[in-house]
Amino acid sequence: MSRTRPANSSAASATFVDRRVDGRDGAIAIRDYLPASVDSSARPFLWVHGGGFQSGGLDQPESHATALALAAKGRWVRTLDYRLAPRTWPWSKVDLTVHQGRYPAALHDVVDTALDLTRDAGAITIGGASAGACLAAGAVLYLRDRQEQLPLGAVLAYGTYHAELPASPALELELHGIGRLFFKSKMVRAMNLNYVGDSERLLPGYAFPGGADVTGFPPTLVVDAMNDRLRASGQAFAAELSEAGVDTSHHVLPRSMHAFLSSPRSGHFAAAITMISDWLADTDSRKPGHPA
Repeated sequence: MSRTRPANSSAASATFVDRRVDGRDGAIAIRDYLPASVDSSARPFLWVHGGGFQSGGLDQPESHATALALAAKGRWVRTLDYRLAPRTWPWSKVDLTVHQGRYPAALHDVVDTALDLTRDAGAITIGGASAGACLAAGAVLYLRDRQEQLPLGAVLAYGTYHAELPASPALELELHGIGRLFFKSKMVRAMNLNYVGDSERLLPGYAFPGGADVTGFPPTLVVDAMNDRLRASGQAFAAELSEAGVDTSHHVLPRSMHAFLSSPRSGHFAAAITMISDWLADTDSRKPGHPA
């Protein structure tokens, strides 16, 4: 059953519809954001929230506010409630007990939602923030290797893409205040281990696209936060894409912190939405493709 609700925001003219789509492991809760005035050239955009692979959902601002703002530009946007790994704390030993939300559960949910949207729309774009950026990038590789139609472009915001956070002494010198406290290498490793549930899975691939073969990846916008240790992963992944011949745009928002898309009243949120919307508009004219 679906339900349609008006968007409760003066900044947007849209409705959003909650419903479910069929995934390989069961129904997946999704939310479609439908603009009152649709730009006929705008491709639907699948947006994947973050939360360390273990938290978040359809109502978190990073998911809801971002989708709403992009839909206000005339674009159909879809979000999803993917399965989550168990809750853990960065200072606790990771409990590796088998859990149904661990990899590849979330990746499968993103891939299956993308395939459903592609069947409806013919061609889509995809993106995500933080852990959601990792999931979106992993989904692209998964679709490529299975000869499925690829998204026309990918938008990756302050993501973590590598099983082990790349070292960046220069970035460490630039961090300040609260930015120095979060996403230390041990914290990132624990987060990633909790996601996959096995240290032998801490390798480049679908779970962690950083360091994997990214040949054939679609044009990509990478947006990082300045005062964010995860920028090391974003910078490294953007470089890997460029080295593989991928049309890659990498931007670092000045004076910004991780998760700026969770603060819809901030200037960084507004700047990012404009950047993402303009970049997506440039990709809309591209032709759908399959892996070579």
